[in-house]
Amino acid sequence: MQVFRSLIAGKWVDSASGKGLPNINPANTDDVIGEAQLCTREEARKAVEAAFDAFKAWKQTPAPARGRILTLMSRLMEKHKEELAQMITREEGKVISEARGEVQRATNVVEFCAGETRRLNGETIPSELPSNWAYTIREPHGVVGIITPWNFPVAIPVWKIAPALAAGNTVVFKPASNTPATAVRIVELFKEAGVPDGVLNLVIGSGGEVGDEIVNHPAVRAVSFTGSTEIGLKMYGEIAKRGIPFQAEMGGKNPVVVLPDCDIDLAVEHTAAGAFGSTGQRCTASSRAVVVDTIADAFVERIVARAKAYRLGPGADETSEIGPSVDESQFNTVLKYVDIGREDGATLLCGGNRATGDGLENGFFVEPTVFDHVTPDMRIAREEIFGPVLGIMRVKDLDEAMAVANDTEYGLSSSIFSNDYNSITRFVNEIESGMTHINSPTTGGEAHIPFGGIKGSGIGPREQGSVALDFYSGMKVVYVDHTGRKRGGNLY
Repeated sequence: MQVFRSLIAGKWVDSASGKGLPNINPANTDDVIGEAQLCTREEARKAVEAAFDAFKAWKQTPAPARGRILTLMSRLMEKHKEELAQMITREEGKVISEARGEVQRATNVVEFCAGETRRLNGETIPSELPSNWAYTIREPHGVVGIITPWNFPVAIPVWKIAPALAAGNTVVFKPASNTPATAVRIVELFKEAGVPDGVLNLVIGSGGEVGDEIVNHPAVRAVSFTGSTEIGLKMYGEIAKRGIPFQAEMGGKNPVVVLPDCDIDLAVEHTAAGAFGSTGQRCTASSRAVVVDTIADAFVERIVARAKAYRLGPGADETSEIGPSVDESQFNTVLKYVDIGREDGATLLCGGNRATGDGLENGFFVEPTVFDHVTPDMRIAREEIFGPVLGIMRVKDLDEAMAVANDTEYGLSSSIFSNDYNSITRFVNEIESGMTHINSPTTGGEAHIPFGGIKGSGIGPREQGSVALDFYSGMKVVYVDHTGRKRGGNLY
């Protein structure tokens, strides 16, 4: 059985805590992958100190030299693509095709960030004074804490670590405790690519102990977090007391607006993909279908048929379309919300049960679930479920659709299905989300395009794309006086 340890100052360390967490395949609980050793607070503190000690030399490493390390990392990820994908599937449960896509997305991000190290540009600015000028430079913050979830155990860590390193920061990385194997392998590859000892440190442990130490240690100068809105807002309150940069990508309750003039077959297929793909375990998942009454019956009939047609199974099986919930806790949460939907008066049309048969009994499989006649006040319309559950919300027209779609604390992603230019334009202008899609699912993104949300879905600068390094660097303004004389008078 594998033992997953933390990396501190370039060394894999055995934790003094004596605590371990079994790493279990969610598709088959008889398959125990290994055990994660959980760090103590003191060990997390040592990781921060190691990152602090390594910062000066890493900052002074020329940015293109840092980029060459990231370029090698992208090549190593390409070389080990299938290994990483199989690891994601076994540990997190997503089907192998989605796992391969996740690894490719992460590889693209590293490649992009490598290129950005040659574009860490500032600007030159003319002065109001003669023989004076000014310029700006971008500088890293120092030690950056990176805290990531389990649902994209390769892509999300990589799309934070790569820009942090590119900008010249050192990193303390705390992954989700139930996906330690992928975290360890990512760090091994960064190390193989040439990241110096202490520049990237891995600490596996609880949020209450390890995460708290990262958030509150005075040497940590910025924190990037992906996870639930509840935890993110609590963390935001703690970090605000210290006055350091904070970036959070949090929950979503993403609407799909379906208008009568749409291609209904396209709308059904993409809504199903957004709702049930990755077992609904994506912050960008389509959880609310806001459908105009005149086509609601036809849409519901087809979406139910599509949900029933999905093939559930272990992710390693190439024919599986939907994998399991990540663990027993998340599995129980999804089933709890099914009960809540019934109690609140929504009409359960299909699914809502533990999937059985065909070797599914030992896994945390939930049938794709569709509720009809969901109203905005219901909990399944307001709270993030993170499972394969779709709620149909019927509205009379676009005006009501916009009101319903925006009636949420979240604002991550959205989509509209329509062939009317005016309706699409209005939707894009009025929808309260950081990202929106036209005639495509709420899910998906590309390495060179910014990612993130508004309202309760996002805090701080966006991730990825042209703004990827914005959070991980600060601006310094330099004034240059080359007169060689004492300045007369005052300028502001």
